[in-house]
Amino acid sequence: MNRNDFPMLNKDLIYFDNAATTFKPQIVIDRINKYYINQSVNINRSDYDLSQELSTEIEKIRTQVKNFIHAEDSKEIIFTSGGTHSLNMVVFGFCASYLKPGDEVLTTETEHASLVLPFFELAETNQIKVNYIDLDKNNEVVLENVKKAITPKTKVIALAHITNVIGDVRPLQEIIEYAHLHNILVIIDGAQSISHLKVDVKQLDVDFYAFSGHKMMGPTGIGILYGKYNLLEQMKPLILGGGVSATFQKEGQYLLKNIPEKFEAGTQNLSGILGLGSAIEYLEKNRDEVYLQKLKKYALSKMKEISQIKIYNEYSKGPIIIFNVNNVFSQDTAIYLSKKKIAIRSGNHCAKLLNNLGLNNTCRLSLYFYNTKEEIDSLIKALNNENILEESL
Repeated sequence: MNRNDFPMLNKDLIYFDNAATTFKPQIVIDRINKYYINQSVNINRSDYDLSQELSTEIEKIRTQVKNFIHAEDSKEIIFTSGGTHSLNMVVFGFCASYLKPGDEVLTTETEHASLVLPFFELAETNQIKVNYIDLDKNNEVVLENVKKAITPKTKVIALAHITNVIGDVRPLQEIIEYAHLHNILVIIDGAQSISHLKVDVKQLDVDFYAFSGHKMMGPTGIGILYGKYNLLEQMKPLILGGGVSATFQKEGQYLLKNIPEKFEAGTQNLSGILGLGSAIEYLEKNRDEVYLQKLKKYALSKMKEISQIKIYNEYSKGPIIIFNVNNVFSQDTAIYLSKKKIAIRSGNHCAKLLNNLGLNNTCRLSLYFYNTKEEIDSLIKALNNENILEESL
C-alpha cells in the first residue's frame, strides 16, 4: 500500500482512529469527482444515454459487491446509507414480523449500539426478549458459551463479526452452523470485519450481513445489506417512495417492485456507490493482514513496556488495542495526544453495555494498512510521560 495514495496522510496528523472511519485513497476521490463533473444525473428513470450508461455502471458495482462477499445473486445486495441503516432494516423490516411475543434474541454486552438498540425497541413494542451470551475471561465469544445461552425460545443470534472495542474475531462458521441446527437465524454486523477478513457469506451460510463503506476506504453515507434471497422476500421496506413501486392507484392499492429495487426508495447515493466500487478495487489489491498483525504485535510490545499503561484486550485478533493510562481519564489522554498531533478514540465507543464489564471509558487505538512503525514509535514516546494529565489541561 502506497501512503502517497491517501491525501489525508499528507496532513500533520498521526491517525489511529480507523475503526471509526478510514482515509480514502485518491482512486475513490477521483471516482466521486468524476460522477459530479461528468455523470451527475439520476438512474433508472430516464431514457437518455448518460442515465442509461450510469444505471448500467451502478448495477455492475452491485455485482462487484456480490463477488466481493461471494454472495450467490446480485439481487441479494441492497445499497443502504451504512451499516446502521442496514441493521435497522433487518430488525424492523424482517424481525418485527418474524419474531413473536416471548421469542428471544441473543447478543453480547460488547456489541455496537446500531445492533443492540433496534432490538431494545423491538423488545418494547413486540414483547420479545433480549438476552446475552456470556463472554470468556478475555471478554470474547466462544462457541461453548453460545450453546449454553440458547434456549427453546431463541430465534435470532445477532453479533458483530469483529467487535469495535474488544476487537475479537468471532468463530462465525461454528456459531452459524450450530444455530441453524436449532432453526435460529444469524444476523451479523460486519462493519469492522469487511475491511480485514475475506468474507464469504455463502460459505458462512449467514442469514444477514451488514457493513459500511467508510470503514473500508470508501465514502461515508454508503453501506450494504446482504440477505438470503428467501429472507429478503419476507422483509418489508422501511421507506417507500420513488423507484420502489411497480404501480399505485388513488384508491391506495400499490404493487412493489422485486428485490432489490423495493428496498432502495428515492434517489440513491450514486457517488457513494461509485466510490465504494473503487474502494473495493483498491482494497482487494492492497489488503495485507500479515503486515497489520505484525504492526499490532509491535505496538503491543512497546505499550507493555510502559508501566502506567493498562491494556484490556491483549489477546484479541482484530487490529484494535484498548487501553488506559493509570489515573488518567480516557478523554484526557486523547486530548493530550491530540496536542501531539496523534488521533485516537476515547469513551465507550458506542458500546455502552461495556459499562457492565468495567470498561466504561477507554482509549482505543485502531490500526490500518497505511499506519507505520514510526507512527507507533511517536505514540509510545508521547505515552511514556508521567505528566499526561497535567499536559492535557
